[in-house]
Amino acid sequence: MALLFAGIAGGSYVALQRYGSPAHEGTCVATGLGTSHRYTTDRVANAALISAIAVDRQLPPRAASIALATAYQESRLQNISYGDRDSLGLFQQRPSQGWGTEEQIQDPVHSTNAFYDVLVGIPGYEGADINDVAQRVQRSGHPEAYRDHETEGRLYASALTGQSGPNLVCTLGSVGATVSPEQVRSELGRQFPRAVDSGRLSSTLASAAGKAPQLPADAGATALVIDPGGDAALGWAVANWAVARAAEDGVVQVSYQGRVWDRTVRGEEAADWGTTEGGATERVVVLVSGR
Repeated sequence: MALLFAGIAGGSYVALQRYGSPAHEGTCVATGLGTSHRYTTDRVANAALISAIAVDRQLPPRAASIALATAYQESRLQNISYGDRDSLGLFQQRPSQGWGTEEQIQDPVHSTNAFYDVLVGIPGYEGADINDVAQRVQRSGHPEAYRDHETEGRLYASALTGQSGPNLVCTLGSVGATVSPEQVRSELGRQFPRAVDSGRLSSTLASAAGKAPQLPADAGATALVIDPGGDAALGWAVANWAVARAAEDGVVQVSYQGRVWDRTVRGEEAADWGTTEGGATERVVVLVSGR
């Protein structure tokens, strides 16, 4: 009997660890390379921004892998206001070393672009060792430390640049408030400015009932519909980005190409995006909370 209860308890523990559950509320997970990594939603939102800017600049996914490994080592993917000497922000950049003013470095968009500006000037960075390239950008006193975070950097870059399809899954509580889809649209323009300005990405507000494959009870009446212009990788980059921002923007559902992430799903079904039919399948459809 004791062994039976131990087996049940062990199985319940595994289920809680593997699938969406209260134990993991407020976290997101990406899977690949034979493993998975789980981050809190604030870290995932910053990882999504770093990856979005790489996609927006049309850099290879390797650039995002390098940037993510670097930012995790430097700040644990948090936009902190302190560090060694005058180091600040996601990448622990120093105003005294020419990375910008304190205010600029604390802006994640500026600091990420500053990182990529240096990265793209390194010949052959696309195929070079991630740790070694990161060290050439950062000139850290711990030159081998970036290697410790190469796997999760590659894994999250794959998900957030759209290379691995519907990969990112977040476990979140209910929003409990009405949110405007314009909030997501504003962030889309801030983090993908080149793609939006050039027309690679376009977005409209439309009836949720007409565009979403299914309408959750807590969804608002208006959907944000994002058109990636037939570029599936760009579409999946934006779809995973929207899930990564769900905690901050009150997102309750994201759908694209017959797959759907639903904030309310729990249990084994929460381990992956679901399948669905109908709606604007070639558009990324984002629903936010209506209450």
